[in-house]
Amino acid sequence: MCSDRAEPDDTRLQRALVALKGARRARSAPEVAEEALRQALSIAPDHFEVQLAAYRFYFYNHRYADAIGFGQVLLETAARRLNISTDWRLVRPGDAAFTDIGFAPGLYLQALTACGYCHLRLGQMQTGRAMMEQAAALDPTGRFGANGILARLDAPEDC
Repeated sequence: MCSDRAEPDDTRLQRALVALKGARRARSAPEVAEEALRQALSIAPDHFEVQLAAYRFYFYNHRYADAIGFGQVLLETAARRLNISTDWRLVRPGDAAFTDIGFAPGLYLQALTACGYCHLRLGQMQTGRAMMEQAAALDPTGRFGANGILARLDAPEDC
């Protein structure tokens, strides 16, 4: 009997994608969707599509602590595609064409903003704010919402 490790990557990915279809079909049943997601992660834990699905599942189910790890992986994946530092704190606006509509710049900014948001929701204000400030510096157009979130953080609280 062959182990999953001996199975070709494309076959494992196809099996994982089939499992993810079960997660999509079960959106109204989070337990079923999460089980399908866990199955996909056990089959192909390092594949981008599976990591993205995991991030989205946890983020949109407000499970921010679970989402952060997958968001960080997506951020690092986008950084490698852009040939920039995987440490978001070291990235500067001129390091990549962040205002382009390409996949990698958008993924990077979206993941950075989302990770910052997760930290804020978890009460980790310093890290969350720093990530939002970095996203705003890299994307002055604010297409992923970092500028708006920063404005809300800086707004005086209503009495």
